Amino acid sequence: MELSRREKNLLQSLTTRIGRRKANCCRCEGVRAVRELLTFFPERVRFTAATERGLRTLGIGAPEVRMISEADFAAVSGTVTAQGVIAVAEIPPQAVGPVAGDFILALDQLGDPGNFGTIARSLRAAGQRELWYTKGSIDPWGDKAIRSGMGAQFGLRLRRFDTLEILARAAAAAGFGKVFLADPHEGANCFREPGLFEHSVIVIGGEPNGIIGAAPDAHRVTIPMPGGYESINAAQAATVLIFESVRRNMERT
Repeated sequence: MELSRREKNLLQSLTTRIGRRKANCCRCEGVRAVRELLTFFPERVRFTAATERGLRTLGIGAPEVRMISEADFAAVSGTVTAQGVIAVAEIPPQAVGPVAGDFILALDQLGDPGNFGTIARSLRAAGQRELWYTKGSIDPWGDKAIRSGMGAQFGLRLRRFDTLEILARAAAAAGFGKVFLADPHEGANCFREPGLFEHSVIVIGGEPNGIIGAAPDAHRVTIPMPGGYESINAAQAATVLIFESVRRNMERT
């Protein structure tokens, strides 16, 4: 079956936040991102638009496939070098229930979609699942965030809160009562802080303002920078902290 005009219009409308809210759907473009979607939420896929090349590269079955020419795909694609496959899916509801994993990674008003996606991918790679964020952060279901994360969002438990203080209270109620704020300038050494990943919340701020919200009784941690550099970006900092948890887990086994 070929892509209809109505489906093409939907694809184009989902490039905006307003369009995504109205349809409660998002675009998931690229082979890796579509595979993640089909692994975790195949029932949420409305249709998949693909070129013959894209379908071959995907290598797995996809529901409701709409065939499209390379030229027409280029017109709806959000990338310069298109991989030939894009899925439209219902946006998963916010996670509820028990908190999974060793710690919660929280993003406070993180505005860069590339950083958001990279952080999501690092968290999935490390085997953790909880990614919480505050109002003012980027939409996790925007095109660039999904492409940067290669669809990692679909394998995470995302929870949104109005403020960092409300987020911290919800975490404490779930048994994750200790809050650590990542600070580029001061705080305990993240490689030596003993309780950093023991049912805790680790907060990463956005650029250029860092953590804006308040979390009572929070502790500050910093990543040592022997080179004397002022700071690294949010995605780099989050990845360092996330994989420090992996290193500690490996040492215990």
